[in-house]
Amino acid sequence: MAPHERRVLSETELAQRWGVSPKTLQRWRTEGRGPKYLKLSKRVTYPLEAITEYEHDALHVSTSERAVR
Repeated sequence: MAPHERRVLSETELAQRWGVSPKTLQRWRTEGRGPKYLKLSKRVTYPLEAITEYEHDALHVSTSERAVR
């Protein structure tokens, strides 16, 4: 990845990507759910690597089983 490419998404960007509200992501953080995130001062960002890992872990083959890594 080139140095000029972004390696994180903001809370708003991730909410748009997943079609949820930023409040949902905030709630998930307080519940210990969702992808790993960075909090520097008051700014919350999500590393792309953590997002794709979380998405991969959420993959399902059918309604009864998850996809195998």
